[in-house]
Amino acid sequence: MQLTLDLDSEVPIYQQIRDRIVEAIAAGDLAAGAALPSTRQLAADLAINFHTVNKAYDLLRHEGLIRVNRKSGAAVRRDPHSGPPDAGFPDGWQSRLLTLLAEATAQGMQPQEVRGRVADVLDSFAPAPAPPPASPDTAPRGASE
Repeated sequence: MQLTLDLDSEVPIYQQIRDRIVEAIAAGDLAAGAALPSTRQLAADLAINFHTVNKAYDLLRHEGLIRVNRKSGAAVRRDPHSGPPDAGFPDGWQSRLLTLLAEATAQGMQPQEVRGRVADVLDSFAPAPAPPPASPDTAPRGASE
């Protein structure tokens, strides 16, 4: 797993780690069951304190995106196509979305530009898997009968 962090950013490092892992899950780069590096290993790789990585993993665990097992380590719990979101997620997400859209509006972005950027970002994520083809037994009956 390749993480790019900006150590000079105003965004805390633990939040950047969390954000990059969420983005990797959404993009399909990390599938359900994919192992994540241990907190100590990732901290060593990034040359940061392991408590920082632990905080990021804890956020992801509370969000239901990873599971952490003392014996087997951290792994991705779900992928974007594994079913509906956890209960309560849509309301919390909409609250955060409100703030992001308010920031864009306050900075003078026009609704059309915001919509275009949202569409671009959504298009960059892994597409949903195609439904399985219909078997001959379940194919709709047409006019040929």
